[in-house]
Amino acid sequence: MTALDRLRELLGPCVATDAATRRLYASDASNYRVEPRAVVRVASAGHAAEVVGRCHELGLPVTPRGAGTSVAGNAIGPAVLLDLTALDAITAIDPDARTATVQPGVVQASLQGAARPHGLLYGPDPSTADRCTLGGMIGNNACGAHAVAWGNTRDNTERLRVLRADGSQVVADHGTTGDPDLDRRLKAVIAADLAVVRTEHGRFPRQASGYALDALLPERGFDAARSLVGSEGTLGIVLEAVVRLAEAPRARALAVLGYPDMPTAADATQAMVALGPLAVEGMDRRLVDVVVSRKGPSAVPDLPRGAGWLLVETGGGTPAEARAAAAAVLAASGALDGRVLTDATEVAGMWRIRSDGVGLAGRTPGGQDAWPGWEDAAVPADRLGAYLRDLDALLAQHHYDGLLYGHFGDGCVHGRFDFDLRTPGGAARTRAFLEDAADLVAAHGGSLSGEHGDGRARGELLSRVYSPRALAVAARVKRAWDPDGRLNPGVLVDPAPVDADLRVGPHLPVLATTGFALPNDSGDLTRAVHRCVGVGRCRADLTASGGAMCPSFLATGQEQHSTRGRARLLQDMVGGARPDWADPAVHEALDLCLSCKACSSDCPAGVDMATYKSEVLHNRYRGKLRPITHYSLGWLPVAARLASRVPAVANTLLRNDFVKRAAGIDPRRNLPRFAAKRFRRLFAPSPQADKRVLLWVDTFTESFTPEVGLAAVKVLQAAGYRVEITGRQVCCGLTWISTGQLDTARRQLRRTLDAVGPALDAGIPVVGLEPSCTAVLRGDAAELLPDDPRAQALQGSTLTLAELLTSTPGWAPPDLSDVDLVAQPHCHHRAVMGWKADEALLRTAGAKVEAVGGCCGLAGNFGVEKGHHDVSVAVARTALLPALRAGSPVLADGFSCRTQLDDLRGKESLHLAQLLADRLP
Repeated sequence: MTALDRLRELLGPCVATDAATRRLYASDASNYRVEPRAVVRVASAGHAAEVVGRCHELGLPVTPRGAGTSVAGNAIGPAVLLDLTALDAITAIDPDARTATVQPGVVQASLQGAARPHGLLYGPDPSTADRCTLGGMIGNNACGAHAVAWGNTRDNTERLRVLRADGSQVVADHGTTGDPDLDRRLKAVIAADLAVVRTEHGRFPRQASGYALDALLPERGFDAARSLVGSEGTLGIVLEAVVRLAEAPRARALAVLGYPDMPTAADATQAMVALGPLAVEGMDRRLVDVVVSRKGPSAVPDLPRGAGWLLVETGGGTPAEARAAAAAVLAASGALDGRVLTDATEVAGMWRIRSDGVGLAGRTPGGQDAWPGWEDAAVPADRLGAYLRDLDALLAQHHYDGLLYGHFGDGCVHGRFDFDLRTPGGAARTRAFLEDAADLVAAHGGSLSGEHGDGRARGELLSRVYSPRALAVAARVKRAWDPDGRLNPGVLVDPAPVDADLRVGPHLPVLATTGFALPNDSGDLTRAVHRCVGVGRCRADLTASGGAMCPSFLATGQEQHSTRGRARLLQDMVGGARPDWADPAVHEALDLCLSCKACSSDCPAGVDMATYKSEVLHNRYRGKLRPITHYSLGWLPVAARLASRVPAVANTLLRNDFVKRAAGIDPRRNLPRFAAKRFRRLFAPSPQADKRVLLWVDTFTESFTPEVGLAAVKVLQAAGYRVEITGRQVCCGLTWISTGQLDTARRQLRRTLDAVGPALDAGIPVVGLEPSCTAVLRGDAAELLPDDPRAQALQGSTLTLAELLTSTPGWAPPDLSDVDLVAQPHCHHRAVMGWKADEALLRTAGAKVEAVGGCCGLAGNFGVEKGHHDVSVAVARTALLPALRAGSPVLADGFSCRTQLDDLRGKESLHLAQLLADRLP
């Protein structure tokens, strides 16, 4: 019996050794991939202690992990991996002492939310704050944008309850580790090399590389708790932490300062820091260009002139005080140009550029893949400008390009560079650059890491910034805490080589797609799925800010149901000589993907899991027998045309549970009813008008809700349009796309192009009513038919109803000033077309609008299928159902959204066309 077998025998099924689970946890947000020997999702602190104790008895190493957002390979390893995210209790907030007591799985944003009612905040705020955990922040000594005001995680840690390698627990505090014998050994280690520790550690605030040995100095009071911060789980595993809180400023303002370039901006930072700001952040033109190319010009507020910018945030007791402080910064900046922002929307837009920087930086402005590896170096702030100039020269010498941004106020620079990891010799060239870059940082008196930790990306390079004697002291500290080297092996002490265990390399094949063109990924599915670098934004609840990714993860909390988890499994699937399109783990993970497309816009790396799912299903079942729902629901447009001839009979059959089960439909689901008359039978040709529009009549409007189409006709005619429809009923192919029947979808789209071709030739706009179908015309059609210029023309000619109306000269909406509504933007609407035109129309009309984030949960065929009902309902409960208010109308353009509301709450909802038509004179 192996040690792992014995561990499973002792602990039961919580010890997951299956290949799929190990693959899910083999990577974090770094370049590395190391499969764990097993994964344990810890249920309690006691459970964690039991697991670690048993591993110690059996000689098994252990690696702790939070949200898995570590960028340096800190949270992966050939060990039993402990997923600590379930330990997410905030056990105390003490407003008087300004402290919080938290478990390691608490998400930083959750702690902020708990502190906010007391007028307090937690200072360290990395860009991953909406999903990173306090345990991970403590492991890496995370900082974030506001470290110049409130310090790093180490500065804000008071006390730690720590699990040692043998399963025992100690409480590390100021003055003690909680174990007198360990105290004596550590004090002896430090006393033997006081000069080394004093001269090589604690030299500047962002020196995050290596252990915090300076915290153990006598003059620092032998602060054992803070010495553990940044040790990356190699000395102990945090089970509970008492952290410091700070008073939150009542008002904030932002000075945006433009400079000729990044180094010049860096030269100005010390003058800014002297004014006592909350944050001093830097970014360059290339990062802004990537945001514009990905999200459009409207995603970036107006920037001052320049090619390098500082974002300097100020605070105050009143808005006037904060603004005055920002004005003082502007006056002292020496910038080419500058602005002071107080508008919350503009400020949020500026910060969003920075917060999304990690994912957005995954592609250079030229479209090349960019990778971490040298993303976190820091130098003393007064050396930053010189360091950046030397770094630019070094990059040119090695023929690399990338994006730079960072926490300039305290000298930390983030970057992603186009390391050619997929080409032969690319890893060796990357290694040569990393060695030279480490020497450069050492020459500037800096640190390999400023907040992400060293992990596997920089551990081997510590010898280039620390003396052999300093490294020996670190090794003795490691042995004192972990004599057998069982905790997080391969990290910090006895580190793995920086070019070992790379996730990406020349072994990865180019996998040409047979379905979607994937033009932004050179038609290579391998490159597409490797867009996911693991930043894990799909684990965050984005609904409060209008996002929807990732509904299945929010419903289940399981990694395999996150966009990242699915991407990891796909990366493994495509990594072999021949992809296994039938991989059970891949299909199990994709089964709960709602194909909502939220990730295509919410993921900063641009992962589009709906497209990847469709491509996988296409290859898995092409020419083979498919699941029953691929026929019963995938061929819905054909069935709808037949059923609409005898709607009463069809509706009777669809209420029968036997029929539902035979069709693969959950019998608990109430299905929508076919209309008594199809839209085309009710449509009357419009009178002559100067303006013409082609109304795209989708299957749902035609067969289920013709009243929506009639309302749209009324609104368009009132706006001065002659409304036309295609000569025959055609389909965008949506249901075939979502079930991976892409050959059939292409045939449907060609028929569509034949039908709309005359309108395209005449320059007539096409208006869609059903968001998912409109999204196909705006996106998928051109990718499925890349060689047909008509598909490109259709993409450019298709508009939503709101887009057409708001761009119509002289059109004004009817008065909606007495309307207070809840709006559920369809996921495809938000992701592909954007909902800004709809929101602007409604607000111009005077309506009060509460736009709900998240997905409705029905998502076309998803929520209807057997096995999906419970998750579908759980998704609806995330944001939509709690937002409903008695007496308030609900606006939902999506047929799925309206169906879900009717089925779960008996709540009728309106399409925008109906809302407007009802108010026309």
